[in-house]
Amino acid sequence: MAKVYGTIIIGSGPSGYTAAIYAARSNMSVLMLQGYQTGGQLMQTSEVENYPGFEDGVMGPEMMEKFEKQAQRFGAELVPEDAIKIDTSAKPFTVTTDSAEYQGHTIIIATGASAQWLGLPNEQRLQGRGVSACATCDGFFFRGKDVVVVGGGDTAMEEATFLTRYANHVTLVHRRDSFRASKIMQDRARNNPKVSIVLESEVADVLGEEEVTGVRLRNVTTGEESTLNAHGLFIAIGHKPNTEIFKGLVQMDAQGYIDPVEYTMTNIPGIFAAGDVTDHRYRQAVTAAADGCRAAIDVERWLENQGIHVGIENWE
Repeated sequence: MAKVYGTIIIGSGPSGYTAAIYAARSNMSVLMLQGYQTGGQLMQTSEVENYPGFEDGVMGPEMMEKFEKQAQRFGAELVPEDAIKIDTSAKPFTVTTDSAEYQGHTIIIATGASAQWLGLPNEQRLQGRGVSACATCDGFFFRGKDVVVVGGGDTAMEEATFLTRYANHVTLVHRRDSFRASKIMQDRARNNPKVSIVLESEVADVLGEEEVTGVRLRNVTTGEESTLNAHGLFIAIGHKPNTEIFKGLVQMDAQGYIDPVEYTMTNIPGIFAAGDVTDHRYRQAVTAAADGCRAAIDVERWLENQGIHVGIENWE
């Protein structure tokens, strides 16, 4: 008889790993579909200094390796493949990957969100070496330096204003002739003496070999290009939740973030969601991990209420 897992976790960032740790430690049978790119956004993060317990900081990939080993320690099974299909028409649920089908009494969606990038020639190469999509995560590393923020919405205004705590100067670049951000957020940026604004311009490329040394700006009206010296480039044009596979399956908001209806449970009983896939506000490793804990506890209690026994020794 095929194994039926207590829960199948889809995704392997801080929320997915924490859910696996909590669920497996409660003696639940756990399968984690890590995806082909394991570890989530922290795999592209250089140093993490604001996660509790790492007083000297920790490299993002090293941190995710520790999360993975802890999940394995409690018996979670890890498969580095993407989920490509979810069938909720019958219980238990069926999740399909490129190589197999798996069944679970519950599913925890922890696929996270991805920053939207500009698609510049050197953008990906210099990620973690001056290019970032998170001022809260990386602003500290730019103390006393000049940085550039790209974007025109509230996120861009917030990032630019936040960075003035550390940076010597912040240049806010937007390709249109006006911002779409709320007036109060615009005013905060415009009235900050450490922020200058460049409109009707786009970043054509990031400059630097080992680290960012500047950006090349292009005026979208005249086509004229110029070089702006800077040590950091923060992309603030939004995040996209990794929820394509779940569209039409679970309830989402207009941006595609999953909208839980009861704690971490979605509109489909037995399917839960945790981390950045539900969070368009905080997007921090520590909040994602906390969400994974909540989801695992919710799963355990839901299974108990359903009278379903899912201990590792009780394969059904």
